[in-house]
Amino acid sequence: MALPLIPVAGFVLRYGAMAMAGYAIARAIRPGRRDQRAEDALDETAEGLTLRREPGQLNGTARRRRVIRLGDSGPGVEIDFAALGRLRLRKTSA
Repeated sequence: MALPLIPVAGFVLRYGAMAMAGYAIARAIRPGRRDQRAEDALDETAEGLTLRREPGQLNGTARRRRVIRLGDSGPGVEIDFAALGRLRLRKTSA
């Protein structure tokens, strides 16, 4: 028994258009670069949340590391989230 063409065509058009849009976006994004100094700073960040205020700026760090395992001795995945942030405010003359 043959499949009706109209429902199949709608499915192909919808998901084909989504796949083409995803491909176009992936091609348009420039590849990032890795700065080893930034990687080292993220690795040395202490776990938890910190804030530091200096004249004219506010610095903050955050890090959380967890291991998720399947069972007591099963395979696991380590999740390491680290972030550095800075907010700098300066007065400018008009």
